[in-house]
Amino acid sequence: MKTVVSGIGMLLLCTAGVMAQENSALGTDFAVSSENLPPTKGEYSPFVGQDFPNRVFWGDSHLHTSYSWDAGLVGARLDPSDAYRFARGEEVTASFGVRARLVRPLDWLVVADHAESLGVAQMIERADPRLLGTEVGRRTYELFEKGDIYGAFENWGLNVIVLGQDPLDDPEISRPIWEEITAYADAYNDPGAFTAFIGYEWSSAPAGNNLHRVVVYRDGAEKANRYLPFRASDSADPEDLWSWMETYETETGGRMLAIPHNGNISNGVMFSVETLSGEPMDADYAERRSRYEPLYEVTQMKGDGEAHPLLSPDDDFADYGTWDGGNWNGEAKTPEMLPNEYARSALKLGLQLEQDLGVNPFNFGLVGATDSHTGLATSREDNNFGKVALMEPSDNRFDDQIVPDPQDTGTGTYEFETLASGLQGVWARENTRKGIFDAMRQKETYATTGSRITVRVFAGWDFEADDVLRPDFAQNGYARGVPMGGDMRAHSEGAAPRLMIRALRDPDGANLDRIQVVKGWLDAAGELQEVVVDVACSDDRKIVEQRCDGPVGNTVDIASAKYTNDIGDVQFMAHWEDPDFDPAERAFYYVRVLEIPTPRWTTYDAAFFGVELPEGVPATQQDRAYTSPIWYSPRG
Repeated sequence: MKTVVSGIGMLLLCTAGVMAQENSALGTDFAVSSENLPPTKGEYSPFVGQDFPNRVFWGDSHLHTSYSWDAGLVGARLDPSDAYRFARGEEVTASFGVRARLVRPLDWLVVADHAESLGVAQMIERADPRLLGTEVGRRTYELFEKGDIYGAFENWGLNVIVLGQDPLDDPEISRPIWEEITAYADAYNDPGAFTAFIGYEWSSAPAGNNLHRVVVYRDGAEKANRYLPFRASDSADPEDLWSWMETYETETGGRMLAIPHNGNISNGVMFSVETLSGEPMDADYAERRSRYEPLYEVTQMKGDGEAHPLLSPDDDFADYGTWDGGNWNGEAKTPEMLPNEYARSALKLGLQLEQDLGVNPFNFGLVGATDSHTGLATSREDNNFGKVALMEPSDNRFDDQIVPDPQDTGTGTYEFETLASGLQGVWARENTRKGIFDAMRQKETYATTGSRITVRVFAGWDFEADDVLRPDFAQNGYARGVPMGGDMRAHSEGAAPRLMIRALRDPDGANLDRIQVVKGWLDAAGELQEVVVDVACSDDRKIVEQRCDGPVGNTVDIASAKYTNDIGDVQFMAHWEDPDFDPAERAFYYVRVLEIPTPRWTTYDAAFFGVELPEGVPATQQDRAYTSPIWYSPRG
């Protein structure tokens, strides 16, 4: 058989022949023997063996769909499939016909529908005979079919949520719905591209005090289906929730965590130093709370919970999204309740409790989430689809109450007071359930009030000012310090903590105003203290007495709801050493990054629909990020 060699093949054969001639110039250039390779020292690639978190993944750990009774019975039509598709960046049509899309996809999502009455709206729409065979279910169905949506909602809420006459107590009725939820999550979970977590909300509210928790699973449906969600009707006590979580983990080998939220509607109960039964907190309680609740939802639509102006009068930025009217039952707030509701105060209380008990029950990381009941994880001011479907974009979504005032005591909160907040950034190595869950468990996570500010902080004993300029900033930070969520122990030579901080603006948002370090500590006299220090200021402003010398300015045109980025900075790099550090005093540090002023969602609405802003509503606001704290303990 005759062999045919193409032109390219002939060229390769000829080249090989030439290379084989040791004395030819071409052969000397290209003929490399393994015996002649130079010796190497270690690995040439500097990234071989790296395993520290190197990416921030954006998500929402608290989103409701039509499977929540207080969403599906008040007009929400989007199910978990719609929620996951929207989070992945697809365009969807909202419940009342408005098209919606994110500026950029999210990386992960927790659909956290209420365990209580889970899926009742779906059962009504399907005319499920098991539900219609009960008096409450049949009456709710009749009202719903007549178009009396709010009547159906009220009938179910009164009889089931308030009076406890729940047809869904029967596992044979509720199990298929739970398995639908877990199947949705598994179907949309795409490791490496998009993470769909299984989760739900445990909605405890004893005496109207909001003690809700979102429960997040690390696992898939195979394990999650072995136990039905623990409900507030099973117990309103978080200690019983933790016991259920412990049983789940022991029996399945799975993992889960709980995220408390909305301390500002708990009337001082969320961070009480007593148990729900009124007993003094002990070390066992503190250990279990710290273990099962490593995170706290510091910001969401129902107000911001970082700080309160009465608790932090020297903090110029403490009064952001403050909700302090009362609880769900209309019981008015008193000043004595506030220290047990806000994150910064609770972090300080944790230092005192650790001193007394040996365990800190409030050593939580900070996260943001939407708590939207629309199936739409929107958090930007210019893309706000509201708390519930009835609050989707329209020209009249300002005046209704979102927190009722049943006793007419002035404790109600109105729709215009809701925030477009929030989001959660997670530093992890991979976009998987394991990667993101484990990072949350380690508290290497942070909250924003809606924008995608990138922020990273490390604390150590010997960081120098120019370390923030290093291209291997993170590698150096992990090698010589601890990241957000970490713990520092006493230094043998009594050095002071040094923080390295980097922050980068949202690429689709506003420039940055400043970086602040928030420190809380327990002083030698046993008093809890705090200080807020500006450590970086935009536009070449100087720091005078721990503050930027003047505000950043404001470029917002209120009438058109537009702003410009000709003030502020794109990026900050800051180094700060605690000048007042006492190695004998417990302390924590976290970072707050502020953007320049931008239009509030109500301002965007007013411009779009041509309506007036409600009286007393700020026209602008400053989005911000809160990192998880870094704790210092005098223990060796």
